[in-house]
Amino acid sequence: MAARLELISHKLCPYVQRAVIALTEKGVAFDRVDIDLANKPEWFLAMSPLGKTPMLQVGDTAIFESAVILEYLEETRPKRLHPADPLRRAEHRAWIEFGSTVLNDIAGFYAAPDEATFKAKVSQLEHRFARLEARALAAPWFDGENFSLVDAAFGPVFRYFDVFDEIADFAILAGKPKLARWRKSFAARPSVRTAVSADYPALLRAFIDRRNSWLSGLQARAAA
Repeated sequence: MAARLELISHKLCPYVQRAVIALTEKGVAFDRVDIDLANKPEWFLAMSPLGKTPMLQVGDTAIFESAVILEYLEETRPKRLHPADPLRRAEHRAWIEFGSTVLNDIAGFYAAPDEATFKAKVSQLEHRFARLEARALAAPWFDGENFSLVDAAFGPVFRYFDVFDEIADFAILAGKPKLARWRKSFAARPSVRTAVSADYPALLRAFIDRRNSWLSGLQARAAA
């Protein structure tokens, strides 16, 4: 009998969302334990060499790093989310890594301390998404009809913009019809919608406020 899986999580972590989406798509039962990354429990630090979420506990073994967790699930659980062809599978893995780069750019976007840095981050993100627009099929998923691990990786990316769009129109996703179509598909996918709690938007807005960044100021003015 397979060991019960326990996913150590943080409510805002996009990498956790990747794992939750994959687990849900595969119909795998798991327990989710949310922790405070600002006050990490000692038991978590003892198990996680990097002290980051997600961490998947499989029996007595801890697996860390979202990409590794996704590959473990793909190797051990039914319903394949990677292409069967080795070349396409490698390409999908590369685009998952690209998704991680986009998440790093988003972190720079919401943490930018001044207008000049903020505008540079906006430009960088627009460039990244233009590259994604050129490759994605969004028919309705990244590579066509089948939901894949690339889709699991990008669902959390687009979720950020549900909150960002309430602050202002940054035009990062403007003029990208395939991404608009893909984003609409994500909004309707149960595994993506339920990867976060109902209070996610409020938690993200509060997180942005605490950054004391250029975006924090824009958000405050938008709410005034």
